[in-house]
Amino acid sequence: MVVLDQPNLEAFFVKVLKLSAQGLPQSWISLEQAVVNYAAGEVRWESGAEIAVFRGGHNAVTGQQSVIRVNSIIGTRGVPNINPFLLRPGLTNGKLFVRDRNVCAYCGGHFHEADLTREHIIPFAQQGVDTWMNVVTACRPCNHRKSHRTPEQAHMPLLYAPYIPSLWEDFILRNRRILADQMEFLMSHVPRSSRLLV
Repeated sequence: MVVLDQPNLEAFFVKVLKLSAQGLPQSWISLEQAVVNYAAGEVRWESGAEIAVFRGGHNAVTGQQSVIRVNSIIGTRGVPNINPFLLRPGLTNGKLFVRDRNVCAYCGGHFHEADLTREHIIPFAQQGVDTWMNVVTACRPCNHRKSHRTPEQAHMPLLYAPYIPSLWEDFILRNRRILADQMEFLMSHVPRSSRLLV
């Protein structure tokens, strides 16, 4: 049985940033999944702060207790069998609103997530599609006012342009509980044009 030293409720929500050995983001994993990576000898390098210590059983010969120290960022062995730069991040309202900084693309107001909508620049009624390049964040009144028209037809010009988040930005958009060292690592790789840098 493996036991977490000094368990607290916050520790169970912390995610470890798992990277390839080359440093490319692979996934956000739980502390338990990170322990499996450590125990299997798959961790090639680690960075960031130590965020948890797990203690296991005692060695029958030496009597020493097994200890696994988990860092916030780990690089694991193996090479991804796909090119991560060709992947398109999944589109969700939560990630869209973070990409757009909770700012309505039409009135420029800053809103709480509950007051925002996914707005299609070219509406479905005019053969618009549900992709990163055709959606922006809009407050409910602006979305209702624009209706099934394009911004030009509604005389509601966009205040900012949509874009597809990079791999690094996508990892920021996916996790709401990013530790400071993880954020620093990810932000050091986002494109200079990223809206997340504003």
